[in-house]
Amino acid sequence: MKKNGFWSEFRQFIAKGNVMNLAVGVIIGAAFQAITNSLVNDIISPVIGLFASADMSAWSVMIGGAEIRYGAFLTAIINFLIMALVIFLLVKILNRIMAMGKKPEPKAEPTTKKCPFCCSEIAIEATRCPHCTSELEK
Repeated sequence: MKKNGFWSEFRQFIAKGNVMNLAVGVIIGAAFQAITNSLVNDIISPVIGLFASADMSAWSVMIGGAEIRYGAFLTAIINFLIMALVIFLLVKILNRIMAMGKKPEPKAEPTTKKCPFCCSEIAIEATRCPHCTSELEK
């Protein structure tokens, strides 16, 4: 493989829209994570702490010589749920906005009808049912 060919392919790969979108998404996601962590640590955890009389992130238990910080784990779960909810709402809003720009598809004309005598599906142009041989009105 040529050296120039490799670097040319690499530049094309990096310049593709999907790679750039992914990079932007990762950067925005990291910034959004800081906001979510602040929301959980500075607002939600203290409110929960009002009921439990403690800071949830400080909850821990000692087992042997190991400290199990289940409060920090619960905080991480709350962070995840908030992040998932916000992303779900954003996607839902974006889908609704995208749908506004689309024209509704016209409904296709029916190609079959039911025979009123035997309830079989028959062609819409049929004047006699092929199953029960009844004459049909137009």
